[in-house]
Amino acid sequence: MNKKIAVIGSGFSGLSAASYLAKEGNEVHVFEKNNEVGGRARQFRTEEGYVFDMGPSWYWMPDIMEAFFEDFGKKASDFYELIPLDPQFEMVFSDGVMNIPDGYEEMTALFESMETGAGKKLDEFMQDARMKYEIGMKDFVNKPCHSWFEFISPKMAKNALKLDLLTNFSQFVRKYFSHPKLITLMEFPVIFLGAAPRNIPALYSLMNYGGYKLGTWYPMGGFSKVTDAMMKIATEQGAHFHFNSNVEKIKVERDRAIGIQVHGEDRLFDMIIASSDYHHTENQLLPESYRNYKPSYWEKKTFAPSCLIYYLGIKGKIPNLKHHTLFFENDLELHTHEIYEDKKWPTKPLFYVCCPSQTDKGMAPENCENIFLLMPVAPGIEDSEEMREKYFIEMIGRLEKHTGTSDLISKTDYKRSYCINDFKEDYNAYKGNAYGLANTLSQTAVLKPSIRNKKIKNLLYTGQLTVPGPGVPPSIISGKIAAHEASKIN
Repeated sequence: MNKKIAVIGSGFSGLSAASYLAKEGNEVHVFEKNNEVGGRARQFRTEEGYVFDMGPSWYWMPDIMEAFFEDFGKKASDFYELIPLDPQFEMVFSDGVMNIPDGYEEMTALFESMETGAGKKLDEFMQDARMKYEIGMKDFVNKPCHSWFEFISPKMAKNALKLDLLTNFSQFVRKYFSHPKLITLMEFPVIFLGAAPRNIPALYSLMNYGGYKLGTWYPMGGFSKVTDAMMKIATEQGAHFHFNSNVEKIKVERDRAIGIQVHGEDRLFDMIIASSDYHHTENQLLPESYRNYKPSYWEKKTFAPSCLIYYLGIKGKIPNLKHHTLFFENDLELHTHEIYEDKKWPTKPLFYVCCPSQTDKGMAPENCENIFLLMPVAPGIEDSEEMREKYFIEMIGRLEKHTGTSDLISKTDYKRSYCINDFKEDYNAYKGNAYGLANTLSQTAVLKPSIRNKKIKNLLYTGQLTVPGPGVPPSIISGKIAAHEASKIN
């Protein structure tokens, strides 16, 4: 029997859930508090002619992205053009720059040039990472995680020890490499998972395979091309979208959700999928007696970082700058310690620069650059304009040094900052986190917040605070899992 279903939020998981639910013939309505789809992957344009992606900028695991479109008889190329980046990115160290090539043979040669035998070790690492990728991204992450019994299968049993769930990622990398720069390069991808490498299971070497081996790509026109494409898919399946529609309450009678309140008006539904922030959904939209978790539960959880972001329009071209640049002149372990342990603004920060106008001329006016600065920070710390500006000056100074330019501040045509307070305001993000719940061992699979409300049979959660975890591909998978679970509920 088809249902009338409300989806709260139109980030990747909400768009995914809406698409699959509508495909099954359900009447689906998506309610978005902002004026466009995408959640953290929104885009904005300035009067000066700059186009900024607000969030995700790394297009990794292209096969997972492609699988979504294939489920609807489409291809990503039906909606946008994907460009491989070469180099994939560059890393700036205190004593030089390392460019990461797109070609795997060239990457192997780079490793060998830095450490004798490292080329062969990279092959061994990637063979292991490929196995984890094929099991992890095709089997492991597609489970709703109601019980550990879901993971009992001949394939999982055969490969259980190989998944290295009990080995930490930092130790695992050091089994293969000893050069500090190669270790940093291999540890970098797990930052997307929201925890220090020493607290991430070695299973997530699959990130290295999904990025370095499968390549780093860019969708021409920006990341919003992906969310626009997903909205088109959902709309083609029959889903309806309601913008500037902040959900104020989930209406419950006994053990069932009967609808939502939007603009003070009650809307009736047979089922609700919350792609909104899990903590916000429970603590602001539900009566206390119907919540899965108490406030103390969330306080004990390890959250992924927030970010200080600057969107900059620069007059003139910037030489010696790639599409993606990682500034790792300082110690990764110190920065992560200050995020997760000290929970303070970093003393010697690392940061990231994205310059999409190096690849896509449409992202900035002629002879100008579109710059995105991002520095990970601890969620929940005090956010002020004075603190933002302090780190802006430092990041700009290091960018000038790297590119051999000067006076970038005087050449700034557009400037906007975005940090903890903005994540709270725009996305109701718990403590202003940017990436969701960290993928630590104690927060993996069944140990994540449940995808189902345990007291309301027709309320499901999806997104980066439940299974399978943070990141664009996992969020898309999360929406598919939620839709599949919804089909089981009467």
